[in-house]
Amino acid sequence: MRILVLDGVSEKGIDILREPGFTVDVIEEKLSEQQLVEMIPAYDAVVVRSATKITAPIIAAGVNLKVIGRAGVGVDNIDVQAATQHGIIVVNAPDGNTIAAAEHTLALMLALARHVPQANEALKKGKWLRKEFTGVELRDKILGVIGLGRIGTAVAKRAQGFAMKVIGYDPYITHERAREIGVELVSLEDVYREADFITVHLPKTKETVNLINREALAKMKPGVRIINVARGGIINEQDLYEALKTGKVAGAALDVFEVEPTTESPLFELPNVVVTPHLGASTEEAQVNVALDVAREIVTILQGGMAQNAVNMPAIPKEDALVVKPYLALAEKLGKFISQLTSEFENIEITYAGDVACINTAPLTTAIIKGIMESYSDVPVSYVNAVQLAKGRGLRIMETREEEAHDYTNLITVKLTGGPCPKAVGGTLFRDNDARIVLIDGYRIDMVPEGYMLVAPHIDKPRIIGRVGTLIGEHDINIAGMQVGRKQVGGRAVMVLAVDNVVPEAILGEIAKIDGIIDVKFVSL
Repeated sequence: MRILVLDGVSEKGIDILREPGFTVDVIEEKLSEQQLVEMIPAYDAVVVRSATKITAPIIAAGVNLKVIGRAGVGVDNIDVQAATQHGIIVVNAPDGNTIAAAEHTLALMLALARHVPQANEALKKGKWLRKEFTGVELRDKILGVIGLGRIGTAVAKRAQGFAMKVIGYDPYITHERAREIGVELVSLEDVYREADFITVHLPKTKETVNLINREALAKMKPGVRIINVARGGIINEQDLYEALKTGKVAGAALDVFEVEPTTESPLFELPNVVVTPHLGASTEEAQVNVALDVAREIVTILQGGMAQNAVNMPAIPKEDALVVKPYLALAEKLGKFISQLTSEFENIEITYAGDVACINTAPLTTAIIKGIMESYSDVPVSYVNAVQLAKGRGLRIMETREEEAHDYTNLITVKLTGGPCPKAVGGTLFRDNDARIVLIDGYRIDMVPEGYMLVAPHIDKPRIIGRVGTLIGEHDINIAGMQVGRKQVGGRAVMVLAVDNVVPEAILGEIAKIDGIIDVKFVSL
């Protein structure tokens, strides 16, 4: 076995790769795409950090390539889709920088509270300014942690050592798990309203971009201090700038930015802002840890084992592939669909009925969990780690099988329970593997699980559907399809509208005000 190592990966990781007797070639200089295309056919594995891009042409040329390792968390420099199409496993090291990022968060919090960078700069310029740099203590302050994954949890535990009260928001962690780590689980609104310090530990997704914006900042207590060592773009920088200027926000400490690298920003001009150039994972220990983690994964795979941190789907056993694969896309979409209907639950209940109950459903359960977890994890979610991540959040996964699917040949039902608003969704495959969502909370519908949808439980009475259609039409949002499920005239019903465009939050708010509308959710598949 031959392994190519690029980008200055730690020597300790390289030693791990050599232990089984593998041939390891280490190249320090930057290689072009064409050079890698010419070299890669000779290798079974390649390891990179962030400098080298492993593109589709390189992957296509890697006729012997079995695994691509990223010594770090992000895999933006690897064409994961192309790797998956070629049957190549992509692995990363999601745990290696957890402590580094958590400690950097605390470092920024302390620097922000005690004006450390500003005082350092002033003293070096010959100014002894004690009164001007009076700070605040962390003791007895309320820390709001948004996102309680690995890094958020590590921050929460360490903040308790400073005698801080820690509250947290994470829709995919149970109250039981939160209590175990000493965190009071609250709503996002409560974090905004109560916290003296707020730290963000979320992945950057369509749901989290601009999460902290003008409206969110307005809900926070005067004098709040904000820290971001997660991803740039989660905080709207212009809105934060305005809040810092007015004093609504007392200070901000930022390690990440909307555009990177950058040396220019209006935020850099403010005296109450502390900044660092994306140093969250930049410790000697973290760089060694990620190299060791990814090296062990590569050795495991090349020796025929199953990796723990693959970010794409491993191959399904050949004997199951033909039967299971048609259900995989449906299963994952059911998970994605239901996760957008509710954010508070503790149990994932999956029922397989009819023909699907007779096959190997383990990959389907993993696909459902992957769909549920995908938008809310601080690490990439794959078919390998989805269940592990869910259980790590304290979620309980229950699977049952039923011989009959009643009106369907096969039926997969997913329920999210244990929260204030339990939800259920069912899907089936018709002839020619035509996937459909056929049940929402017990109401019959018939929708293709793709694109954009509005899901609106409501009271079954005249003019509600018309008013919703008129409202979104006034905003130039076209309706592509409509389904209404009800059990009795005048009772509760559910309306599902397939639409051609994203429906903004403001319009969802207007729909929610329509008399008879119980709730409305925008779903993107």
